[in-house]
Amino acid sequence: MNINNIRDMYAYNYWANNRLLAKAEQVTQQFTAEIIPGVGSLQAALIHTLDAESSWRHFFQGQGFQPDLDQVDFPTVAALRLRWQDEERAMWAYLDSLSEENLTGILRYEVEGGVWRERLLWHCLYHVVNHGTQHRSEVAALLTACGHSPGEMDFTLFLNERGAKQ
Repeated sequence: MNINNIRDMYAYNYWANNRLLAKAEQVTQQFTAEIIPGVGSLQAALIHTLDAESSWRHFFQGQGFQPDLDQVDFPTVAALRLRWQDEERAMWAYLDSLSEENLTGILRYEVEGGVWRERLLWHCLYHVVNHGTQHRSEVAALLTACGHSPGEMDFTLFLNERGAKQ
């Protein structure tokens, strides 16, 4: 994995997030409703995804896993979008500060049950995007159930829209 691969993954991540947010803006009363039992609301799924991105970035920057976003602070998609734009800018600034050598640095952190993990930085960066993919699929299902399918969100579609060599 190299820094350009990481940047491509994050460009895709934010492209896909923005597609979902655009569709979520079309949902009104259903934003906070549990549409599919066990999955939760659009609001909760989107906030969780943003919270995870922000928490990991803070950890990468040596500040620990700080954010724990509250649903009351994001009553609308517009409020959530504003916060996500700030997070995207902060993440890009962080990514732009990295070198190839940084990617193989070791991160050590504690998970539930007092278990300690050691991971390469690029593994953790990859995890953030992969985690987002999981929750975007849940958000896409919720949006589709509301009649606002986001359509295809494949990486290859992102590449086509970006004009990558095929």
